Amino acid sequence: KMSPTPKTINKFQEKPQKPLSVPQKYDNTTPQRNRTETARNYDELMCKYTEVQVRLVNGNGSLFRFLDVLAARKDPAGLSGEVLINGAPQPPNFKCLSGYVVQDDVVMGTLTVRENFTFSAALRLPSTVSQEEKEQKVNKLIQELGLGRVADSRVGTQLIRGISGGERKRTNIGMELIIDPPVLFLDEPTTGLDASTANSVLLLLKRMANHGRTIILSIHQPRYSIYRLFDSLTLLVTGKQVYHGPAQNALEYFSDIGHTCEPHNNPADFFLDVINGDSTAVACSNMEGLLCGFVSMTTKKAELEEILSKRGIEDKLVEEYRNCNYYKQTKAELGQAATTAPSRTITYNTSFLTQFRWVLKRTFRNLMLNPQTSVAQVAVTLFLALVVGAIFFDVQDNQSGMQNRFGALFFITVNQCFSSLSSAELFISERKLFIHEYISGYYRLSVYFLSKILSDIITLRTIPAIVFTCVAYFMIGLKPTADAFFLFMFTVMLVAYTATSMALAISADQTVVAIANIFMTIACVFMMIFAGLLVNLPSIVSWLAWLKYLSIPRYGLSALQVNEFTGLKFCQDLNTSFIPPGIACTGEEFLTEQGVDYSTWGFWQNHVALGAMTICFLAITYLKLRFIRKFT
Repeated sequence: KMSPTPKTINKFQEKPQKPLSVPQKYDNTTPQRNRTETARNYDELMCKYTEVQVRLVNGNGSLFRFLDVLAARKDPAGLSGEVLINGAPQPPNFKCLSGYVVQDDVVMGTLTVRENFTFSAALRLPSTVSQEEKEQKVNKLIQELGLGRVADSRVGTQLIRGISGGERKRTNIGMELIIDPPVLFLDEPTTGLDASTANSVLLLLKRMANHGRTIILSIHQPRYSIYRLFDSLTLLVTGKQVYHGPAQNALEYFSDIGHTCEPHNNPADFFLDVINGDSTAVACSNMEGLLCGFVSMTTKKAELEEILSKRGIEDKLVEEYRNCNYYKQTKAELGQAATTAPSRTITYNTSFLTQFRWVLKRTFRNLMLNPQTSVAQVAVTLFLALVVGAIFFDVQDNQSGMQNRFGALFFITVNQCFSSLSSAELFISERKLFIHEYISGYYRLSVYFLSKILSDIITLRTIPAIVFTCVAYFMIGLKPTADAFFLFMFTVMLVAYTATSMALAISADQTVVAIANIFMTIACVFMMIFAGLLVNLPSIVSWLAWLKYLSIPRYGLSALQVNEFTGLKFCQDLNTSFIPPGIACTGEEFLTEQGVDYSTWGFWQNHVALGAMTICFLAITYLKLRFIRKFT
């Protein structure tokens, strides 16, 4: 932790005006295998800082990350104990009042640095703050973070070249500083940065700590220039505390218990070696009659293995710490805190309409600036429309024309279903961003859901459906009437909406796009079988016939068939005095053979069914988003 209080061996800061402070840093200079777990099966973890009290108990032996617990971003289920802030219980909406910079970058890469800061200010600052004040705050923050040169540059994505890694990290920090949080948590802020950039980021955090902000961070194996910036240090191994106290006193403490750091060795590396059991300074127990730093050749093998084993070293470190003055002082100051059930509440500073306007604006802008999801989608749709139009070009009113019409309508319906599978990554690609912003109180779940649905439907489903219809309909030579054209377009769009909703319902709780695509492909293939082309629906056995009611292509194809075939005659080139049996001369006869109801209700019931399926799938999607795991 970089603390704004002066109670360290080196007084880096002047004492601010009573800042809000919370349990300090979980400095994860523990082994790599402990880097993402830590606090497992321990009886009690106590950390006492200036005006801060922590007492955590893990009763069910589950893994969790200490930093997430302190930041109130850990699911409280299975946890007991308290996190006290200035002697008071942690407020339920603490995660909305504090800042939390996650390890992975969670900013919209298609937007500029200024646009990202403006978005955060618009949603996280109270509505009482004027727009001019918000803009001034954004400009001031850009200058403080040293981002003036790249303020109007895009952050960057896989396809868009953006700002550097250090600038991206500072942008992530700025997204949290927009609300002036009294406490800022950072999860390994040096991840993915080179040594120089990592040092500059930590110097920035140090400057912020000097101005009265409490900085709490986890970090793995920092170099010495970074380590010496810390005021307070907490070391954990397999969930047990082996040191908590001033960072500058840590080496002296370990030396007192028999672990001496070699000259010119990085303290962080030294702590890792000690905890891993790889240190050259081997601590030996006086109770076992062994000398520190030296092991006699006559020592029993069992005793030697016990000393050198990792378990033995861990237990020894824990025992030494619990017998030291730091632990006793912390325990005495902490006292017996009353246990209350932890709770999590998300509060918002802006109204539903304000959130909806900003989130929808950002979502549309992100789509427009992503060529692979906007321009490419329309281009592919146009290409397929030209291919379909060329294959079924200018169908005739004869028996071959009947078959070509049926085939063209089937292909168009199935194409809409499979094209909509691209929506599978709608929520998967932004899952980390959504969870972080939702927990931090940016917007309501309903706002995010409606914004994503509307943007995807309008830009990626409606526009391609219109383009496809305008090109393919006239090239194929379907029924040349205005009402038939617009009903065709409406049906194609509705099929796309329903297939998209199904894809969202399947993928909403998935974390990997490939897995979601497998499930959706299987569903589409089964529905395609019952569409009406590959098998005659009236001939299906009764105990399987009910599956046709779950087929999206069936409803779309039936509606398109009724719209196209009613009123058409296909035997004008044949001798009307003798028509071979089994030949359908009218569109109505053909529809009857296919088991399609061509009445007015028979036509519109397909649209009602598609609409009902769309609503059901969207409801499932919303519920999945509501109940997915948002806490660690």
